[in-house]
Amino acid sequence: MSSEKVVLIFILCLSMMSAGHCIDRKHFVLVHGVCHGAWSWYKVKPLLESAGHKVTTLDLAASGINMHNIDNVNTFAQYTEPLLQLLATTSSNEKVILVAHSLGGLNIALAMDKFPQKVAVGVFLTAFAPDTEHNPSYVLLKYAERIPLSTWMNVKFEPSGNKTSILFSPMYMSSNLYQRSPAQDLELAKSLVRTSSLFVEDLAIQMKFSKEGYGSVSRSFIVCTEDLTIPMEYQQWMIQNAVIDDVLSIEGADHMAMNSKPRELFDSLQKIATKYA
Repeated sequence: MSSEKVVLIFILCLSMMSAGHCIDRKHFVLVHGVCHGAWSWYKVKPLLESAGHKVTTLDLAASGINMHNIDNVNTFAQYTEPLLQLLATTSSNEKVILVAHSLGGLNIALAMDKFPQKVAVGVFLTAFAPDTEHNPSYVLLKYAERIPLSTWMNVKFEPSGNKTSILFSPMYMSSNLYQRSPAQDLELAKSLVRTSSLFVEDLAIQMKFSKEGYGSVSRSFIVCTEDLTIPMEYQQWMIQNAVIDDVLSIEGADHMAMNSKPRELFDSLQKIATKYA
């Protein structure tokens, strides 16, 4: 190849990079936590996209702008259906990076169990990380044993069909979820959170996640050091219990790391993507 052609290819590649091509482009699927929605990723999504990646954020059933009412969502599988539908329609030769926050860890575990061949890595951002030895409710029940009821400041728990619904109170969000996040993000959350459920009753009767499905997919955990909702001690317990070897940490991040430390979260996701996808 002549030197002129080499120079031309180099120039073309540089111009394509500015348009999001000639980059090792990944497909990130960002899954929100309980009571939240796709809106909670509004800072991280553009950071990933500006790096050339494809990013999908979605609302789980009865979350964000999803039109379902939580009273009519009876099972965890129904709650997860938007994510399962997405993976079902993803090309067979594409592997996504699933990123879950908080309760979303159980959503991506279910998705990984059903579509292991379509997931490059599952990322648990201070998220509930199940194992393959117990049923899916195990990490929630162990959590309830360690977190006293006194910490749930005015959080509303009510009967909702065959389950218990949950709605975060402004006081709880301010003190335990968003305590290191900008005030604007707390105000946004106050206006957008919706009643949801932890679906403990349904998860308690479901089969454990399989070693051949969920257990076969690479998993990473991102620890948030100032999380008051899922404290570091419990994050570390889940990491050991689920046997997750790849662990990153974001210093100073509260439970809502996508708000309090968006740039650091972006950097962590870039590292994981480079390693696994």
